[in-house]
Amino acid sequence: MQGKNSLDTGPRRLASRVSLVVAIILVVVKLVAWIVTGSVALLSSAMDALVDTAASLATFFGVRYAERPPDHDHRFGHGKGEAVAGFTQATLLAGAALALAAQSVKRLFFPQPIQLIGLGLGVIFASLIAASGLVVMQTVVVRRTGSTALAADRAHYATDIAVNLAVLAALGVTRLTGWERTDPIFALVISAYMLWNSRAIALDPLKQLLDHELSSEERRRISDAVLACPNVRGVHDLRTRYAGDRIFVEFHLEVDGNITIDEGHAVGDAAEASVERLFASIVEVTAHLEPAGIKDERLDDRVNITSL
Repeated sequence: MQGKNSLDTGPRRLASRVSLVVAIILVVVKLVAWIVTGSVALLSSAMDALVDTAASLATFFGVRYAERPPDHDHRFGHGKGEAVAGFTQATLLAGAALALAAQSVKRLFFPQPIQLIGLGLGVIFASLIAASGLVVMQTVVVRRTGSTALAADRAHYATDIAVNLAVLAALGVTRLTGWERTDPIFALVISAYMLWNSRAIALDPLKQLLDHELSSEERRRISDAVLACPNVRGVHDLRTRYAGDRIFVEFHLEVDGNITIDEGHAVGDAAEASVERLFASIVEVTAHLEPAGIKDERLDDRVNITSL
């Protein structure tokens, strides 16, 4: 049984477009500023902006792919397209962090003077305002749609805010002290933060791609809702997973074995509807009817044995 109608896709599409345009502008400006100043800390911000551009591209296409309705080859829909986009972003961020770390170590041993620090400070300050505005916009859209790809993109720009603040500090300290190694030290710290943040970004997409169950609390709510329905004798083999803004729930529903097929179907419909009402997301629920007390091989038993 298919649940609620698809959520409004307009905000997700608009947010992905805005993110992509801003990311392209920022990467061009920061790369030019890095070339002019020679600051490796500014390079870290430019690399982060470059990753943001690639990430926004992944989000742009991931959101559109995930919006496709089920078809012959994808009967569960295309929701995992957002998870693929999110994991791609994490991978790109980790790669940029490692490349930046290597460049920072090199500059520690072979420091170079920074030119036009004032220009670099101005560019980073403007980038900080742009990234903050994007994070606010994306937060609103993610709360409304639950988009995994946009959530990962928002995490990228939250990282960008932290990176820009660190670059401001690096350029400011360098301007005040004239110590050339301040720049690569800050850049090395930024690269470590980027690497740590890539792990956090990857966690939710990985859960979706690997069909991780919903939380124990959500599973309990599902079981309680089903058991509260009239004529339900029991529920077992509950399986859950989610992809993008869509949640899939399957369970075996135990009913009186003497009722008619029509009566059993009505009980199943009521149980499925009760689960749909629990979530704001799109929910697809499938109940498999069984006579109460039947002795058969159960997924619950296999899972319990595996967990011992």
